[in-house]
Amino acid sequence: MRAARPVSWLTPARKSFEGFPEDAREIIFDALSIAAEGGKAGIAKPMKGLGSGVFEIALPYRSNAFRVVYAVQLGEELWVVHAFQKKSAHGTKTPKHEIDLMKDRLKGLKEILR
Repeated sequence: MRAARPVSWLTPARKSFEGFPEDAREIIFDALSIAAEGGKAGIAKPMKGLGSGVFEIALPYRSNAFRVVYAVQLGEELWVVHAFQKKSAHGTKTPKHEIDLMKDRLKGLKEILR
């Protein structure tokens, strides 16, 4: 079995995540642990439009939708770059402002890790 990679968080993502309900955080932590060990949880999927190695954990929880976006191809760590509660009542599409924020955070992180 492969050794688990460390999971690192961008500070804004960690702060947002801490506001999630405790049960939702536990489920998402389990999914991140699977990713850190080289697997992919059933609630994780590739995040389109953000490049290779970027995944989204999509958790429907008590009529809410929680999302955590992480990157596995940045250095030796698994990086959590964004966490948010999806508020839109219509459709599953992630709002553009959330996508733009993720792109900016990934770009900044890549520059720091060079």
